[in-house]
Amino acid sequence: MEKRVMTESRRRKGLMAASALLGGVLVLSACSGGDSKADGSDGAKKSSQSAVDAAAAKDTSDARIAITPKSGADNAGINKDAKVSVTSGKLTQVAMTSSTGTTVKGTISADGASWKPDAPLERSTTYKIAVTAKDSQGRQAHENSSFTTVSPAHSFIGNFTPEDGSTVGVGMPVSINFDKPITNKKAVEDAVKVTSSSGQQVVGHWFSSTRLDLRPDQYWKEGSTVTMKLALDGVEGASGVTGVQDKTVSFKIGRNQVSIVDAAAHTMKVTQDGKTIKTIPISAGSPEHTTYNGQMVISEKYKQTRMDGSTVGFTNADGKGEYDIKDVPHAMRLSSSGTFIHGNYWGAKSLFGSSNTSHGCVGLSDTKGANDPNTSAAWFYNHSLIGDVVVVKNSHDKTIQPDNGLNGWNLNWSAWKAGSAA
Repeated sequence: MEKRVMTESRRRKGLMAASALLGGVLVLSACSGGDSKADGSDGAKKSSQSAVDAAAAKDTSDARIAITPKSGADNAGINKDAKVSVTSGKLTQVAMTSSTGTTVKGTISADGASWKPDAPLERSTTYKIAVTAKDSQGRQAHENSSFTTVSPAHSFIGNFTPEDGSTVGVGMPVSINFDKPITNKKAVEDAVKVTSSSGQQVVGHWFSSTRLDLRPDQYWKEGSTVTMKLALDGVEGASGVTGVQDKTVSFKIGRNQVSIVDAAAHTMKVTQDGKTIKTIPISAGSPEHTTYNGQMVISEKYKQTRMDGSTVGFTNADGKGEYDIKDVPHAMRLSSSGTFIHGNYWGAKSLFGSSNTSHGCVGLSDTKGANDPNTSAAWFYNHSLIGDVVVVKNSHDKTIQPDNGLNGWNLNWSAWKAGSAA
């Protein structure tokens, strides 16, 4: 009996010892990272994560979207900078809006690989683009961007003449007036290409930091087509100032009409293709207010206009003779300083062809109201184009300055080319 009791006691002690030992192992296992592989728990986690990654990779689109300009850009051009492209997929939606919420219309290319706005953007405007594309398995990709276009303070434009699609005379130069001074003249001139279907060489001439004119050696060939390409978008015209224009314009050259005013003989011979088609009696500038000599190009036409002498320095106070005529008929501008060839209804008919009495303009006989087609002034007005040449000779005045109006023809070819930066 005693022996059995002792045996039972020993058995219990052995169980307790074994239990304590097992508990120690379990505690040790729970606290030790070194034995984590033993129970396979981390392996299971990694296996599970790999499965998630594989599933995510399987659902990720192969389409790769690119948006320019880069997000955050604050000096983007308004013509070519904004565009979207995709590789390994096709664009399905491109939404572009301005900061005011205005939707910008654009077109996705036929192959779905690119998108661009249909029209130039506005300056100093923030735009947002949201893009969606799909790959060959139909999986979608998304991309977003926001940028701001160049401000007027950091950009320049060129206001040019003649107008796109117009028909002009043989003397019409391309004249560009920039709204900011240009210091990188070569870069700007290189970005302005003027060509003629006649094959005539065209060269630019800088009259100032804001004016560039372009013309051939001789007058344009009648019937030719002249094309100007302005590739100024992104061109740095001065430090921190870039161009924003990207356009092509063309105009046609009409018949070759050149009119020769002889101030001493008081006549004007109108020629076409070198042949005189009409001789008109005129009255040029008086001895006190002579008319400029030289080649002058018609730059504006008005059936009637006001001529106020005080705007060009003629006043009674200084003895130059003040005048203000509110309905001058058939007026065509020859210079920026106020020289016109125009109708005159207030002077005696006898003075045309016999004396010079104007303040520097070339006057032709006319009637008040500009409604009589039988007058010399009406005939000449109706037979003239902007860009036609009027040459004045035998006046007791100097030759007009080439930058006074569109009158660069008064520079010979070598002097003209010397003014090119290209």
